[in-house]
Amino acid sequence: MKIEIDTHSHTLVSGHAYNTIREMAQMASEKGLKGLAITEHAPKMPGSVGLYYFQNLRVVPREMYGVRLLLGTELNIMDREGTIDLPESVVEELDISIASIHPPCYVGERTKEVITETFLNVMKKECVDIIGHPDDGRFPVDYERLVRTAKETGTLLEVNNGSLNPGGFRQNTKENAKKMLEYCKEYETMVVLGTDAHVDVSIGDYRYVMEVLEETHFPEELIANTSLEKLCSCLKRSRKA
Repeated sequence: MKIEIDTHSHTLVSGHAYNTIREMAQMASEKGLKGLAITEHAPKMPGSVGLYYFQNLRVVPREMYGVRLLLGTELNIMDREGTIDLPESVVEELDISIASIHPPCYVGERTKEVITETFLNVMKKECVDIIGHPDDGRFPVDYERLVRTAKETGTLLEVNNGSLNPGGFRQNTKENAKKMLEYCKEYETMVVLGTDAHVDVSIGDYRYVMEVLEETHFPEELIANTSLEKLCSCLKRSRKA
């Protein structure tokens, strides 16, 4: 299986990543990718950039080193209502968006019922294309409801290589990812494979994701980023094109 575009990466402006846009694009080119999504952390993540950064992304070229760049954001899900930390009007103008729960930003109960409701509310937003790393056991979720709602709303669910790294800090990620993928097969719900690269060498490295896909016998046709064109057609914002 060949993945043409990495859908989740960060540059140094996210505050805890280590390369520039140009360096990330060059590495993506060297690894043979056709596309790379740069998804900087939205403003409520400590150390990240502010609103004006995202409003000004129109000045950045959308191609470097022969690699198409999708410039977007990884939004922080703030509460049970699914509040995100950028105006929806701004997110709609970006090329791609991920929405994720991060411990420094989320306020509220962390029961399965509440976290599931949180994700369901976020997926109803037309500006949210992808749910990032829904595998973190610190935020338990009803995977059947998550997968069914993702299918209904056209939201992509992420299989995150960084989460699956045995040295990572998220909990029960492999078990949770496999459970999610089994439901995705049952309901024919699309997923994306993201590295969550915070340094250039991690771009396009799906070693842990591939293990889980093989163990679940997950079908390639349900993976959105096997081609750049397929991914773009699966993003919610493509409905407005």
